Amino acid sequence: MPQIEVKDVSITYETPSGPVQGVKNASFTMEPSEFLCLVGPSGCGKSTLLNIIAGFLTPTAGEILIGGNPISGYGLDRGVVFQDFAQLFPWRTALGNVTFGLEMKGVPRHEREEIAMEQLRLVKLERFASSYPHHLSGGMQQRVAIARALAYNPAVLLMDEPFAALDALTRDDMQRLLADVWRETRKTIIYVTHNVAEAVYLADRVVVMTPHPGTVKKEVPITLRRPRDPLSHEFLDYQKQLLQDLGEGVSKAA
Repeated sequence: MPQIEVKDVSITYETPSGPVQGVKNASFTMEPSEFLCLVGPSGCGKSTLLNIIAGFLTPTAGEILIGGNPISGYGLDRGVVFQDFAQLFPWRTALGNVTFGLEMKGVPRHEREEIAMEQLRLVKLERFASSYPHHLSGGMQQRVAIARALAYNPAVLLMDEPFAALDALTRDDMQRLLADVWRETRKTIIYVTHNVAEAVYLADRVVVMTPHPGTVKKEVPITLRRPRDPLSHEFLDYQKQLLQDLGEGVSKAA
């Protein structure tokens, strides 16, 4: 599993009103199998930074290394899960969606279906392998998306607020499921969220970003034992700390 190095990454967009900087000199490193959450106020560039790491955007300055190698575009070493339920192919069953990346890699049909069923079992959806996305709830669709991202065995899993559109109870269930999946697979995960409780529940370390243009303000290790109790004093103390860090950034920007 590779180490990830984000080195002084910046990106500037050209707009009719002139250049706008989306991310400014962002830097952090990740250890193999670490679960890292990016948090920050809306518009701070955390999703932009994730898309740069994914290879969907090219930074204006800086570089990102995975396993010591600079990235240049998207690759199958990175799996991506988005917030939008529409990320699944509506004409494919759950099984068909999960096998997609394996098809792109040229894996034989029998082998890819076997791997896909294993991933569906991991997210507790093996009974719905023949179901189409419109037959599945939002939470179930996101579980299929996670299984698809894991099926072709990427070294890194990138997740952009994947549970933000879910109701509170489903979101709690999905957080527990993801924690279980991470514990079993030990994937290196970068997870974007604006929800500090979610970050404390999931992360080994939280990277706090400043308001626009976003840069890394602070890194907060979360040393709570797993599974974590969201009602414990220690958990709530971490929430308060992160909210304070975020509040200070917003007040200074104002």
